[in-house]
Amino acid sequence: QVQLVESGGGLVQAGGSLRLSCAASERTFTMGWFRQAPGKEREFVAAVTRSATNTNYADSVKGRFTISRDNAKNTVYLQMDNLKPEDTAVYYCAASADYRGASVYSWAYNYWGQGTQVTVST
Repeated sequence: QVQLVESGGGLVQAGGSLRLSCAASERTFTMGWFRQAPGKEREFVAAVTRSATNTNYADSVKGRFTISRDNAKNTVYLQMDNLKPEDTAVYYCAASADYRGASVYSWAYNYWGQGTQVTVST
């Protein structure tokens, strides 16, 4: 069972930046980030394949967020710039046990982290 541990969440003012990290206990394939705001369903944010040749972003974060990974450290990152209050949510890291492309679908992922809170104030 792969364990995922997120870090880097916090409180930031609108226009600011945060960098989330997610360390996996062992090798994974596609890794992604999802988020869930209060009263809303979990939504896709970004994904990257193991080779990092394919990435995918939600339209709402394109141009502001960047996903990357370091396979030597089994870690995926989410650099979040120009944050907006609507980015406030619990952010979850996810990983797949096999190749799934840079999937936007939560069912494509086998393992999930515990979540880290991101709060963007006005």
